[in-house]
Amino acid sequence: MKNLLQLSTLSKEEIMDILNDAIKMSQGEGLDSCKDKIVANLFFEPSTRTQYSFNVAEEKLGCKVISFNAAASSLQKGESFYDTVKTFESFGIDAVVIRSRQDEYYKELVGRISIPILNAGDGVKDHPTQSLLDLLTIYQEYGKFEGLKIAIVGDIKHSRVAHTNIEVMERLGMTCYISGPEEYRDDEYTYIPFDQAVEEMDILMLLRVQHERHEKEMSLSKEEYHARYGLTMERVHKMKEHAIIMHPAPFNRMVEIADDVVECDKSRIFKQVNNGVYVRMAVIRRAFGG
Repeated sequence: MKNLLQLSTLSKEEIMDILNDAIKMSQGEGLDSCKDKIVANLFFEPSTRTQYSFNVAEEKLGCKVISFNAAASSLQKGESFYDTVKTFESFGIDAVVIRSRQDEYYKELVGRISIPILNAGDGVKDHPTQSLLDLLTIYQEYGKFEGLKIAIVGDIKHSRVAHTNIEVMERLGMTCYISGPEEYRDDEYTYIPFDQAVEEMDILMLLRVQHERHEKEMSLSKEEYHARYGLTMERVHKMKEHAIIMHPAPFNRMVEIADDVVECDKSRIFKQVNNGVYVRMAVIRRAFGG
């Protein structure tokens, strides 16, 4: 069995193996290769893209899928997180996909749960499959990582996508910058003014402001945010010819991204969504030793 908890624990070679497997799966390989497996998707936090692309990936692999509804579960009666997961293991399922608001929730499970754990996002720490699909999108576009420059723009402080991406992208030879409002910066990373990033980066990755993780309201109005840090078509026209736009979604139109930018020629946002299915197929099959 192979857990997927943090990309930081995988070598560059292991990461490339997953990406190459995902490419093969996008070409039709691996369908129904896990027909005898049952996978439970345990989402303790709302999700659309991650939850349902895992679901589609499992279906394509031939798995039987159990989708957990936290609001209708015994969590409402006081059952613990651990006991909930242990219950699903006791049902005889073969793997769990878990998203939780708790940072590093898996530390409570490793060594006590004997089936593969696939991390679908923990708190503000890690989102390994999102980073893998981002890497796949970049690799398809450029055929490399070395030497590419990316700016991740927005609510860096509360973003597990930013934290996971910067670590792995720098290991793969990319140069990473952050941009956005001062209140959402992380001083660990190199800041670049947004309009400079627009003109100089190979990849602009936009993030939504994660209001649900904030203790106080954003100091900027939505209109002010859009004026200062929103990607508009006027700014798109200043990007390098080969540069692309990415966003892990959900996106807030007319805040960090203008309506007409979402599906413009430089946007790879829905390509990322599509790639998420194949990356998740690859990590599920890897969990079962494939």
